[in-house]
Amino acid sequence: MSRGILLVGCGKMGGALLAGWLHQGIAASDIIIVEPNPVPDLPAGIRQAKAAEAIPADFSPALVMLAVKPQVMDAVAPAYAAYAGRGACILSIAAGKTIATLNRLLGGKAAIVRAMPNTPAAVGAGITVCCSNADVTSDQRAFCGNLLAAVGEVAWVEDEELIDAVTAVSGSGPAYVFWLAECLAAAGEKAGLDAALADRLARATVSGSGLLMRQSPDNPTQLRKNVTSPNGTTQAALDVLMAADGLAPLMERAVAAAAKRSRELAG
Repeated sequence: MSRGILLVGCGKMGGALLAGWLHQGIAASDIIIVEPNPVPDLPAGIRQAKAAEAIPADFSPALVMLAVKPQVMDAVAPAYAAYAGRGACILSIAAGKTIATLNRLLGGKAAIVRAMPNTPAAVGAGITVCCSNADVTSDQRAFCGNLLAAVGEVAWVEDEELIDAVTAVSGSGPAYVFWLAECLAAAGEKAGLDAALADRLARATVSGSGLLMRQSPDNPTQLRKNVTSPNGTTQAALDVLMAADGLAPLMERAVAAAAKRSRELAG
């Protein structure tokens, strides 16, 4: 099986994946990116085409990754239908674009994997959830999984409708964590800390806690309990955050709103 990769779109997520593939040991000569604009600091040996028509005729990729914004997918995808027709797997990371929509854009008989990564992929600490249609072979599924594992963890779901919930939890989730850091810093400043120190404390606390949670065998509930002394300062704060109108119902509403919007975008 050919291992050539056509990367359509080299923005932040496409660039993170490209860096991960090269670090993983994939040969630069096996990758062509399609990007109309100059790509800064393009790694040596990577070929760039400005449009689908400029791809060398003898390049026969095993995989075409569509890493373009959902708003332009309808215009971009049909140009790669010929590759799908020749057996290439199509891997899309565009939010809200369903497998059925992609299949229609690609001629109706494409092997498609729909994936939802998240932005920590930029530092190799992302998580991507994937779903495939019946035309994807086990080899193609494994190949997609290996490519996505270059930037973090990978999970699969069989029910595509779950991608909306995945988008709401992990796809949009980094923004919730960054907002938590913003709020924590602002609260620290109101409590009397210098703004720069409050920001530093919030960043270090959120990132350090995330690293501890990733590396510890304990689940988040146990990690929370480990920090919480009876009748101590942490318990006083948790009494507020864990109240009936605290963080849990707020997060539930936020995730529900994001999932609803994801379904609306899928249309």
